[in-house]
Amino acid sequence: MSAKWEKQSENTGKLTFEIAPDKVKEGLDEAFTKVKKNLNVPGFRKGKVPRQIFNRMYGEEALYQDAVNILLPDAYSAAIAETKIKPVDQPKVDVESLEKDKPWVLTAIVTVEPEVEVGAYKNLEVAAQSTEVTEKEVTDELEKKRAQQAELVLKEDEPAAKGDTVIIDFDGKLNGESFDGGKSDNYSLELGSNSFVPGFEDQLIGHKAGDDVQVKVTFPEDYQAEDLKGKDVVFDVKIHEVKEKQLPELDDDFAKDVDEEVDTLEELKAKTKEKLQEDKNQAAKDAIQDEAISQAVENAKIGPIPQSMLDEDIDRQTQEYLSGMQQQGINPETYYKLTGSSEADLRKQFEQGAEKRVKTSLVLEAIVAKENVEVSDEEIKQEIDNLAKQYNMEADAIKKALSDEMLKHDIAIRKVVDEITDTAKQVEKKADSTK
Repeated sequence: MSAKWEKQSENTGKLTFEIAPDKVKEGLDEAFTKVKKNLNVPGFRKGKVPRQIFNRMYGEEALYQDAVNILLPDAYSAAIAETKIKPVDQPKVDVESLEKDKPWVLTAIVTVEPEVEVGAYKNLEVAAQSTEVTEKEVTDELEKKRAQQAELVLKEDEPAAKGDTVIIDFDGKLNGESFDGGKSDNYSLELGSNSFVPGFEDQLIGHKAGDDVQVKVTFPEDYQAEDLKGKDVVFDVKIHEVKEKQLPELDDDFAKDVDEEVDTLEELKAKTKEKLQEDKNQAAKDAIQDEAISQAVENAKIGPIPQSMLDEDIDRQTQEYLSGMQQQGINPETYYKLTGSSEADLRKQFEQGAEKRVKTSLVLEAIVAKENVEVSDEEIKQEIDNLAKQYNMEADAIKKALSDEMLKHDIAIRKVVDEITDTAKQVEKKADSTK
């Protein structure tokens, strides 16, 4: 195989490559086998015309285009491997020459990854992260657990307060007319939850069960329903019940209700502190990792990013997000309807960080190449076992879904990420004196 790469701009170039005569013959034979199945030639049964008769009637050149289509994928892949370029988009292929008994010559205009010159990525200085767990944080966490265990108790002839739950009927009117979605009966609403239009919940505070309340609100300018944006609306509200949260006592019984593995409140406190400590340690590691990798990316010199790479990243992020929604039983159409958005809106969200994500990936892969990171068969086996356990699948199913090369890539990237993170030095960052 003879291939030549000629760079034409930052991200594009011309790839010239040949297909050897013996490969051309194989391609022509396969093309003839494919074509003759549908040929009707007088004197021969369908699909049984000899090659020499076909050549005499139609000319061997009639097979050239089919042969090129058959041979192109392997020939192009071999040329990429030979020239060590990294295409990021579909090539624009042209035929230069298809001479009989000579190598066929093709060219392709190819968009490739930008060049990356790695900068400093070890021993980077990052902001120091505190992992101390305070007593207040433990107390706050226990209070959250109390709130989760709270019971709603009817308030007899007492006004509603923030935090109470009211059972209401409401009917919203715009210019005196009811509108879609503005009416409901026996609706349960926690005052202070901010789940309704701003100002709605506040106007129910101080009222009792049995009260009729006229609530006046103005819908936000960015409200999803076009006909309600910025509009003044009046809701007729009937309060049926007012309920307050009754918190359980913070004692041993409460501890056992919350966690069956503990017997006392002190044990629950200790376990809560331990969990908070784990969370803080992980959060600190994540923060160090994020800052160190961001610095490594900033320290690298990266050529212009092709739009195709950004588009591919946005496609992947969008599909992964929608797949996550579907795992929760929400298909794309339902998601867009619930959020009042569209696929274009979702893609626009992922446009924000696309360039940073692509640059990060490029830099990490460049470091893998520079460090010549190796991945052993044992590490691949361990990765398969871990994934099988994580997704509750058989190891063989993981092997079928993910090739060794994909697993090697992911493991190598993780090794580089760990090295960047583990060598980072935590320092107390000085406050910005300009502020």
